[in-house]
Amino acid sequence: MKKLLFTVAVVSAMFVGCQDESKNNLPLDDQQTIDMSDFYVKTEESHDRGRDHKCHSMRVLNAQLEKNPKLYQKMYDIEFATRKFLAGKGKPGGGNGGGGNNGGGSGDVDVAPIADGLGIINIPVYVHVVYSNSNENISDAQITSQMRVLNDDFRAANNDLNLPSGTTFENDVTDAEFSFTLAGTFRHADSRTSWGTNNAVKSAYPPVTPETHLNIWVCNIGGGILGYAQFPGGNLSTDGVVCSPQYFGTTGYVSAPFNKGRTMTHEVGHYLNLRHIWGDGRCRQDDFVADTPSSDGPNYGCPSYPTVNCKSPDMTMNYMDYVDDACMYMFTDGQRNRMRAIFQPGGARASMLN
Repeated sequence: MKKLLFTVAVVSAMFVGCQDESKNNLPLDDQQTIDMSDFYVKTEESHDRGRDHKCHSMRVLNAQLEKNPKLYQKMYDIEFATRKFLAGKGKPGGGNGGGGNNGGGSGDVDVAPIADGLGIINIPVYVHVVYSNSNENISDAQITSQMRVLNDDFRAANNDLNLPSGTTFENDVTDAEFSFTLAGTFRHADSRTSWGTNNAVKSAYPPVTPETHLNIWVCNIGGGILGYAQFPGGNLSTDGVVCSPQYFGTTGYVSAPFNKGRTMTHEVGHYLNLRHIWGDGRCRQDDFVADTPSSDGPNYGCPSYPTVNCKSPDMTMNYMDYVDDACMYMFTDGQRNRMRAIFQPGGARASMLN
C-alpha cells in the first residue's frame, strides 16, 4: 500500500511539475499579466444532456492527447499567445480568469471587434471526396454550395439571421472577415464504407500542403456522426476537417435537418480555435470567449428563446452549439477575435497568410 501511495505521489508531482513548467517557461511579466488559471484541454465526455455527440472534435482531441502528451503544451502556448494578443488590444482574452463570463456571469457582455490590420483573411481549401458509392461521390455543385455557405456564414451574410426580439445578443453578431476559396478537388473511390473518427481517412489520403491550405475530407464517418475537426497545434499529417457527405453543402446528397452546410461552419470554427459554446462542461466550464453566455451542455433542434440553463439565456443560435442548421446563424465578436488571433505573426495558422 505504501509503495502504491509513493507511486501516486510521484506521478502527481510530475503532473504538477508539468503544469508549473508551462507557466515557468514564460517571462515573469507575462506570468503576472496573462491569467491561464482556467485553461483546460482534455474534457469529460458525459456532459451532453443524454444526447448523441454530433461533433466528435473534442473526443478526437482527447484521443490525441492520450497519444501525444506534448500536445497539451502546444495548445497551452497557443492559448497563451491568443490571450496575450487580445490583452494587448484591450479586449477580453481568456475565460473565467481573463474576461470570459462562463463562470456564472449574466451572459450580457459586449466585446468590440479587434482592428488587427489583416483585412479579410482568405483560406484556400482542398476537398478530398472519398466514396464507396455514387451518392457519396458528391457533385461539384454540392461542393460549391458548401463553399458558398462558409463564405456567407463567416461574413454574416447568410439568410437565416433571425434573432428573436428582446434578446441580449443583437450587438454580438459579427462579420468574422474570413473568405474561403476552393483550390482543388480530389476524388478517391474506396471500398471502405465507414471511416470512423480515428483519422484513418487522412492516413489513406494525406492532406495537401496543410501549412497553407484547409484540407476537408468528405466521407462516410458512420455512427450518425456529422463531422470532426483538428484544433490548431495538432500534427500536420492529420490537420483539417472531416465531414459526412449528407451533411456537406445544401444541394444534392444532403439530409435534413443538417442540410444547410452548418456542420462545416461549426467544424471550421474548431479548426480556427473555437470551443463548443458550453465549454464541454457544466456552467463553470468556459469556452474562453467573453461574449458567449454560460451553458451546461449542448442544445438540439430549434429551441425557443429564451432557453435558460445557467441563469442566463443560452446563445442557441451560435454556430458552436448543436442545434439544427436552420437555427444556427451567428458568431460573436469575441469568437471573431479569437479566430483571428491565431493568424497574427507567429500564430498557429499564420503560415496560411503567406
